[in-house]
Amino acid sequence: MVSRTPSAAPRSEDQPSRADKAPRRRLSVDERREQLIAVALELFSRRPPEEVSIDDIAAAAGASRPLVYHYFPGKQAIYEESLRRAGQELTARFEEPADGPLSERLLRVMGRYLDFVDSHGPGFAALLRGGSVAASPGTNAVIDEVRRAAQEQILLHLALPKASPGVRRTVRAWIANAEISSLDWLGERAVPREELQLQLVQELVAALAVTASREPALAVEFAAFFAEERPDGPCAGLVRDLAGLLAVDGIADALGHLASGA
Repeated sequence: MVSRTPSAAPRSEDQPSRADKAPRRRLSVDERREQLIAVALELFSRRPPEEVSIDDIAAAAGASRPLVYHYFPGKQAIYEESLRRAGQELTARFEEPADGPLSERLLRVMGRYLDFVDSHGPGFAALLRGGSVAASPGTNAVIDEVRRAAQEQILLHLALPKASPGVRRTVRAWIANAEISSLDWLGERAVPREELQLQLVQELVAALAVTASREPALAVEFAAFFAEERPDGPCAGLVRDLAGLLAVDGIADALGHLASGA
């Protein structure tokens, strides 16, 4: 009798192959640290920092609690590093090629800024509004650095030979206004995002115009700025709104009386 070698049993679909059993590649030290930062940033973006624990970060990263502590001494340290990364991303959103009318450039910048606010809301709202248990000299330094970088980017867009103290103060005040306005919008959604985006740009133009009225040299620069604007741009919309205000009964007469000093 001829003996037959038994054939191998067919592999069930539920039975893992050798390839399936292959161990996952271990992350390098740098890769693991970057992974923990990315996971933490995602959690801090969706929830206030005080509601995120080390256990939450470990679970989301598929790591153990001791492993997280191996890379970071505590939640505050990983929060500060996550915030620093987010700050770098936000700073980059203020960068815009110096091409085309100023108000249209700023409109694109504010669109990216509001995208960031929308996607990183709860954690940054808790910090910027104050009272967060995660606030510290380290986190405050990161926020201040972002504000300074945003100011310098706006000043670059203005392309002034030298920004006066008055111009710098105006831009700083507008950045604070943008933070307050965007965080209020984040909580209430009282106006469409595109409307807030346009309002913020027009408010900066208006604030700079007031500053120019006090600084003759800046007023000369503003003449060139207005000459580049287009009839369908944000600046033109602001001018039409102001013209409409002057058409309201009594407004023009009242303003004329104030201007005359009589």
